Amino acid sequence: MAHYSKEVKDEVRKKYIYEGLSLASVSVLVDVPYGTVARWKTKAKERGDDWDKVKSAHTLAGGNLEDLGRQLLTEFTLQYQTTFEQLSNELAVPASVKAQLLASLADSFVKTVNANKKLMPETSELAVAMKVMNMLADFVATQTPQHLEFFANDVIIPFGELLEKELK
Repeated sequence: MAHYSKEVKDEVRKKYIYEGLSLASVSVLVDVPYGTVARWKTKAKERGDDWDKVKSAHTLAGGNLEDLGRQLLTEFTLQYQTTFEQLSNELAVPASVKAQLLASLADSFVKTVNANKKLMPETSELAVAMKVMNMLADFVATQTPQHLEFFANDVIIPFGELLEKELK
């Protein structure tokens, strides 16, 4: 088991809290396994140093509502992408169940984006785009369920990347 200096642990905490990076991103940047970084965060919380609370307080104290909205949307988007990729790669899930889960996931994303619309007006374009993608996923799931796996893996993911680039 590797041992890391206090400076490395402090750098992880700083990047997570003050730079707003995800644990996964911090892990890559400081070259420390994700499990180790997550364990440090858990142990810190047990000692009374809740990184998430400090991160939230920092965001509220240092930024405006738009910054907070952007942070919440970013964190949700990271969760969305991870869940979508896991679901897309899960071969044991029947296509009909996968379609329902993907539609539910897209619906949650649309609702989150809509909730942030007032804080971040530029997200309205993204909300419309996600609504259209959700409608298209529902259409494929009901009209041609045999194509759902291809659609999810070969159309939605690459098109989602294109939307992200275009609507930033």
